[in-house]
Amino acid sequence: MKKIIIVIPVYNDWESLIKLLDEINKNLNDLKDTIFECVVINDSSTTKSPNIIKPENISLLTVVNIKKNKGHARCNALGLRYLVNNFKFDHVLLMDGDGEDRPQEIPFLIKKALSEQNMSVVAKRIKRSEGLIFQTLYQIHKLITIVFAGKNINFGNFSCLTKKDVVKLFDKKSLWSSFSGSLKFHIDKFNSVNSIRGLRYFGPSKMSLFNLIIHSFSIIAVFKKTVFLRSAFLLIFSSYFINNLGLIVVVFQIFLVVFNILIYLVSLRENEEELLKSEANIDSLKIIKH
Repeated sequence: MKKIIIVIPVYNDWESLIKLLDEINKNLNDLKDTIFECVVINDSSTTKSPNIIKPENISLLTVVNIKKNKGHARCNALGLRYLVNNFKFDHVLLMDGDGEDRPQEIPFLIKKALSEQNMSVVAKRIKRSEGLIFQTLYQIHKLITIVFAGKNINFGNFSCLTKKDVVKLFDKKSLWSSFSGSLKFHIDKFNSVNSIRGLRYFGPSKMSLFNLIIHSFSIIAVFKKTVFLRSAFLLIFSSYFINNLGLIVVVFQIFLVVFNILIYLVSLRENEEELLKSEANIDSLKIIKH
């Protein structure tokens, strides 16, 4: 039997987590001959964890409490490292804990992963549920990523990874900053299934404009060498038009320089030492078997 471990980061949003676990349980009913476990990464929540009941279709539920808040991306990185060092498994399923990664899509990810067991599967976003402003900014992010990094990254954390790919990723410093960027950079081939971005179960989105920009730049920064090379080419190429377009070219070149400085600064979030020592941030474990 195949073992799949579901990893869910959570920060204070316990109400959503409890609802999510119930929804996950319902969607695992038809997935036979597979053992499911769940690891919840509690990102140093400031609200007390409620009594969490293990769903029937999950054989073991582990809550990993960490000492210092590190943010969503770093919880995923810590989670992957913790699994490699402490668990036996065949696949890892990563998902957000607020309902935006829809549990009803889990069977599609898993069936695709099990049909081609040597390839990971990501949830490719074909439709989003956010407002117009967020969706517009997201499309701008995708365009900038394509132009400067040469990559179309149309997926987030929601994915089902083979153990081989988890082992390949778990010591890459870029994982400390961006999961989707790291996957695209380090994994040569992976499958995808179509996915619709869901709505949060409770409360407004915690993704502020500033966090959205950092998230976007963190993905692009994984490909910083390509970004720098393409920017250098654009600087040289645009110089040929400075006599005709003058101020427009100067403004464009200033934008390129500032953009590259920001990408470099964001790339400093990729910290190999912190990644490799991330498990030292674990405070305690709560293992729920019944």
